[in-house]
Amino acid sequence: MASIFNTLNIGYSGLSAAQVGVNTTSHNITNAESDGYTRQRVVTAAATPIYSAAGNVGNGTQVMDIARIFDNFVYDRYTGISSDKEYSDFTKRTLEELSTYFPEIDDVGIKSDLKEYYNMWQTFSDNPDNDAIKLALAKQTETLSSSISSVQNKIVDLQKSINEQLSVNVKEVNTLAEELAGVNKSIEIAEAGGAYTANDLRDQRSSIELRLAKLIGAESHIENITSNSAIDSSSNEGYGSYTLSVNGFNIVDGGSFHPIHISSDNNINGFYELSYERQDGVLISMDESIQGGRIGAILDLRGDKRLDDTSGVPSNGVLQQVIDQMDAFANTLIESTNNLYAASATTKMESNTIDISDTQSIVRSSLNINNGSFDVVMYDIDGNVTARRAINIDSVTSMTGAPGSNSIEGQLSAQGDDNGDGNANNDIDDFIQFNWATYPDGTNAVEFIMDPAYAAKGYTFAIEDNLTDGDFSTGTNFAGALGLNRFFDGSNAKDIDLSFKLKENTTNISAGKSSVTGDNRLSMDMIQQQFEKYDFEVGNAVYNSTIYGMFDVIATEVGVTTNQAIINNQTISAQFNATELEFFSISKVSIDEELTNLIKYQTAYGAASKIITTVDQMMQTLLGIKQ
Repeated sequence: MASIFNTLNIGYSGLSAAQVGVNTTSHNITNAESDGYTRQRVVTAAATPIYSAAGNVGNGTQVMDIARIFDNFVYDRYTGISSDKEYSDFTKRTLEELSTYFPEIDDVGIKSDLKEYYNMWQTFSDNPDNDAIKLALAKQTETLSSSISSVQNKIVDLQKSINEQLSVNVKEVNTLAEELAGVNKSIEIAEAGGAYTANDLRDQRSSIELRLAKLIGAESHIENITSNSAIDSSSNEGYGSYTLSVNGFNIVDGGSFHPIHISSDNNINGFYELSYERQDGVLISMDESIQGGRIGAILDLRGDKRLDDTSGVPSNGVLQQVIDQMDAFANTLIESTNNLYAASATTKMESNTIDISDTQSIVRSSLNINNGSFDVVMYDIDGNVTARRAINIDSVTSMTGAPGSNSIEGQLSAQGDDNGDGNANNDIDDFIQFNWATYPDGTNAVEFIMDPAYAAKGYTFAIEDNLTDGDFSTGTNFAGALGLNRFFDGSNAKDIDLSFKLKENTTNISAGKSSVTGDNRLSMDMIQQQFEKYDFEVGNAVYNSTIYGMFDVIATEVGVTTNQAIINNQTISAQFNATELEFFSISKVSIDEELTNLIKYQTAYGAASKIITTVDQMMQTLLGIKQ
C-alpha cells in the first residue's frame, strides 16, 4: 500500500536518476577529446508500481542501463575506409619520395648525364688522339655511372627502409592483438549475467580495432548485433562470440591471441616474411594474404612474392619493379657498350667471372648470349687486317672443346687459312690462345691472349659481332656478356662503373678499332649506339627500345604511378571524411548537446528535491496533528 514514505522514496529515485544523468553527462564532457570514446546515455524507466485498491500507484523511476550510442554497421565502414586511407597515405608518401629520384623534368639527372656522355663520344670522335678528351670522356662516364648507382642505391635503401617498417608494424599488431584479447576477457567478466554493458571497455576495444584496421586491414566479427533504439535510432551493439581476422586468418578469438610470426632468418637479403601458426604448429605464409592497411601497402610496394632462387629478392612490388627496370637499363648499357668496345684492338682480353661450366651450352646459360656469329680480327702494326675468322654460336655451342669442335675453343684453335694466302702458320689459331680458368669459389673465366712473339711485333686482335643490316641488337653479344676488353665494369645499376683499367690510365681509351692514329670507327659506333634498339628484359616482360627510350619508360612509369597514387588518395580521403563525419555524428560527443543535457538533469534534480521537501512538510503536518 502506498504511503507518505513511499512518496519520499519516489523523490529519492528521481534524485538518484538525475545524479546518474549528471555523472554520465560529465563523463561525456570530460572525454569529448578522448580518442575512441563513444558518448553514453542513461536509460531510465518507471519502477514497478504498487498495487492498491485505487489501481497501480507509481513507484518512481529506475536506471535501466547506461548505454553507449554506437552503430556497428557504420563503424565497420569506418574501419574499412580507415584501412584504405592508411594504405593510400603510405603508398602516396613512398611514391612521392621515389619520384624525387627522377628529376628529369628539370633537365637534370641520369638522362642529362647520358646525353653528355654521348656528346663526349662525339667530341672524342672528332679528336680521336687527344688525351685531354679521353680524360673528359672518362670523367663523364664516371658521372653517368655514379648517377645511375646513386639513384639505384636510393631506391634499394627506400625498399630496405619500408622492410624495416614492416617489422616494427607487425610487432605493434601483435602487441595490440594481445591487448585486445585481454580487453575481451575483461568485457566478458564485466558483463557476466547480462545486467550491464561495459561501455568504456568496449570503447577501448573499438579503439584497438581501428588501430589494427589501419595497420593491417583487420576486420572484427561479432556473433549477434542487437538494436538499441531506446536511446538512438542508429544505435546497435554486438554481443556473443568475437573474432578479429586478417583475410581469413583469426589473430584474436575472444580472449585468445594468435601472433603473426615475422622472420628474415631464411632470407639472405634480410627481407621479412610473415606467417601464421596453425593449431598443429605448421606455419602458413601470410605475405600475399595481407592487402589492407599500412602493412598491406608496405608489402605491395616492397613485394610479397619471392623469386624461385636462393636470393630471397621479391619478384613483384612497385619498388622492386623499378629496381629491376634500372638493372635492365644499366645491364644493357654495360653489355652493349662492352660488346662494341671489344672491337678495339688489344693483345689480351679477360672476361668477368662467369657461373657456368666449360661444357654447358652458352646460349642456354644465364649469360645473355644469342645465336649468330662474331669475328676474331687480327691487325698488324699499321692497322691492316691480316686475318679474320668467324666463330659461330648455336644452341649447343660450349666454351671448351677439341680443335674443330662446335665450341669457342674448338673453332678458335681449328687450323684454317684465315687470310687466303695458303700459309697455315699465320692464321688466327697461330696468333691467339684460348684459356679457361676455374677459381676456388667455383666460378670460371675466359682469356684470349695474343702470342707474345706476334704481340712484340705490334700485332693486335679484336672481336666484332656480325650484325644483320647493321642492327646492333642482332649480334651474339658474346664479348658484351663476358665483359671481354670491357669499357664498363659491373653488371647492374648498383655496380656500373668505368673499367678499372681505363680508370687507372685514361689514355688507353680507344676511339678506333685499330691502334692507328686517327682511327675513329669505334667512337662512331658508340655515337650510333644511342639510336639503336635493344631488348631490355625485366622479369617476363621485354621492352624493345633505345637506351634513352628505356630510361624514359622507367621515369614515366614512376611518374604515372605516383600521379595515380595521388589521385586515388584524394578520392579515398573524400570517402574517408564522409564516413568519419557520419560515424562522429552518431558516436562523437557534442559539447553543446551535453551542456543542454546537464541543464536538463540539473532541473530534474531540483524538481526531485522539491518532492522531498514537500514530503518533509507533509510529515511535519502529520506529526503536528499527533501532538
